[in-house]
Amino acid sequence: MSDEPREWSIQEVARIAGTTSRTLRHYDDVGLVPPSRVGANGYRYYDEEALLRLQRVLLLRELGLGIPAIAEVIAGQRDDHEALTTQLALLRREQRRIERQIASLERTIERREGGEPLMAEEMFDGFDHTQYRDEVVERWGADAYAAGDAWWRGMSDAERADWQARAAGLIADWREAAARGLDPAGAEAQALAQRQSDWLGGIPGTPRAATGGPSKEYVLGLAEMYVADARFAANYGGADGAAFVRDAMTAFSEREL
Repeated sequence: MSDEPREWSIQEVARIAGTTSRTLRHYDDVGLVPPSRVGANGYRYYDEEALLRLQRVLLLRELGLGIPAIAEVIAGQRDDHEALTTQLALLRREQRRIERQIASLERTIERREGGEPLMAEEMFDGFDHTQYRDEVVERWGADAYAAGDAWWRGMSDAERADWQARAAGLIADWREAAARGLDPAGAEAQALAQRQSDWLGGIPGTPRAATGGPSKEYVLGLAEMYVADARFAANYGGADGAAFVRDAMTAFSEREL
């Protein structure tokens, strides 16, 4: 039995971690997750210590931290136990925030169903669009973030309340459809996908197709993110609900966009 430490190739790490080789190379370039060694052929290899570092980075990314913030967090963590403890605390904080979001959406739905007036303060409990700035800029560019941010800040409280109520209703309908076990490519699910596309298209900064609606690449990227990102998956009732939305949006994109 070999005493050599175990190593994984960049392709193996990408598959295991659910990321891409391109992302891993980027993390190497910015100094976040350097490989344990680079072979004579130029291939990157990762040992257990590198995988642990990657785990930290991916967890912090899921919590909405941008690359500069992640670098600062990791630079201040010299002890593995301290790092894991910090990550656990961050995850628990994120869990509480998601629980507040869910409660906020549930209150909005209850008020709408009961014909009660909407309370803006309650509706936005747990929501902070600025926390995703680095992620939006990295994925879709600074112009996209600036347009969306200006649009959001320019709305009145009533307009924000109306927009959030529309979002809450759409999410509730997705969750109900998933719970009913509908076919993602069926008529009902595709009608929801159309509503989702229209909703996205109403947000300034959304990458556009020639037709003026959201681009196919943008919709497909979001659909995958609904599953890959626990923050989004929670809105749709968890992994199964998010997978249903992804499959429906994928079918819609292939047919309509």
